[in-house]
Amino acid sequence: MLLKISLLAFSVVILSCGTTENQTITTAVSTTPSETTTNTGSVNPEKMAQAGYLLGTVVYSDKEGDCEYTIQMPGDKMEYYYLDPINLEENYKKDGQKVWLKFAGLRRMNRCDKATPAEILDIKKGG
Repeated sequence: MLLKISLLAFSVVILSCGTTENQTITTAVSTTPSETTTNTGSVNPEKMAQAGYLLGTVVYSDKEGDCEYTIQMPGDKMEYYYLDPINLEENYKKDGQKVWLKFAGLRRMNRCDKATPAEILDIKKGG
């Protein structure tokens, strides 16, 4: 009986553990435009980073197996990684466009080989 209870407890602990290796979740923080921009209207990188935004670059690809638009993000262990934004607005679909964004990683099947699915929570043009 003690063996069954121990085995059950061990199974619950093991099954409750999950991997978060490829998940990046940034929580949305409400900011006003004056907090993230300077007096000249340009984006202040320090304020954007403090507000939880990450700087990325929109990348266009017409190769087979690639997503049409991805966002290249700086990485910790790797030089960079790619996001597959499921809700990227048309006015941000420009190759090479720098963007500040907050996003949530999605647990769904990848639409392309090199990018991780993500939902954009907030996005602003970068510089």
